[in-house]
Amino acid sequence: MVRVLITDEVSKLGLEILDRNKIEYTYIPNISHEELLRVIPTYDVLIVRGRTKVTREVIEKAQRLKLIARVGVGLDNIDVKEAKRRGIEVINAGAATSQSVAELTVGLMIALARPIIFGDESMRRGIWTKSYCLGRELYGKTLGIIGLGNIGSIVASICKAMGLNVIGFDVIREKVDKANVEYREFNDLLRESDIISLHVPLLESTRGMIGRKEISEMRDSVLIINTARMELIDLDALIEGLESGKIGGYAADSNLKPNDIRVKKLMGFPNVILTPHIGAQTLEAQNRAAEVVFGKIVEKVKELSK
Repeated sequence: MVRVLITDEVSKLGLEILDRNKIEYTYIPNISHEELLRVIPTYDVLIVRGRTKVTREVIEKAQRLKLIARVGVGLDNIDVKEAKRRGIEVINAGAATSQSVAELTVGLMIALARPIIFGDESMRRGIWTKSYCLGRELYGKTLGIIGLGNIGSIVASICKAMGLNVIGFDVIREKVDKANVEYREFNDLLRESDIISLHVPLLESTRGMIGRKEISEMRDSVLIINTARMELIDLDALIEGLESGKIGGYAADSNLKPNDIRVKKLMGFPNVILTPHIGAQTLEAQNRAAEVVFGKIVEKVKELSK
């Protein structure tokens, strides 16, 4: 019998798909790393979201594992290289959550350009702060998108409809052309953009891709939106840019938690907005991700059961 382990909270729809196909599973959301190491040797399929860290140590213990499924997009919580080396297939939700992440990106962009959060908070405290809520229009501004995959291309489409001038960079030039966006070399994009939005995966080649040098080339008062991974930016350099005023604002869907010392520093700036990694936290995105990923799991389990 194929044994399936689920270690993070997943959509009810995903569990229903397994039940309909009479696939038995063990559901232990919030399992500890130590407990995962203890139980993983007896399972063939592991289903996770972003919380569970599927490290090399976990994979080494997984004597029967044939499939790791991430009910989401990013794979930086999984040692994909080690999994592939051991012949373990790794799948994710692909484009299933792209629309939700793109909409959050645009929402953060608007909230950063206009002091919406400050205005709301002051009203709740009974303070009339209209004179302090001077913002900026997005119309006519130049938006530079780094990474024109599923999410970046949707952001481009929405922002062009809002009247922004959209330019883009991607290591795969064809993606920029397919998104119908004007291509720029990386450094040219940094220099020309009023707003920069990041949509690339966290890899060794992209970690810290925005550092002091890159920030120095940006326009003064540039706004940076990051709904990918916080580690794409050298956070010490980001903090320095905010302190100097070089960076006019930063909004991110943070994968780092509030106890991170750099996150604590960022939360001290009034022109910083951080959300708790909610890009895919919509009913629609979770259901689409469940349909895609659990559909693939059913196929794999049937294959393994032959």
